[in-house]
Amino acid sequence: MTHAFYVYASYGFAALVTIAVTVWTWADGRARRSELAALEAAGIRRRSARPKDSVGDGE
Repeated sequence: MTHAFYVYASYGFAALVTIAVTVWTWADGRARRSELAALEAAGIRRRSARPKDSVGDGE
């Protein structure tokens, strides 16, 4: 085993971990967006969302 093997293996492992975390974050974001869309379609709104009739009331 050479020094280069360990260097390339560590770079490969770091790249795999980075790709895995990126894909996991992307997939989780898609899942959360679909959950929010399902909740909003069911009529459930966030507490921070303004009611539709209060838009433009001067606040």
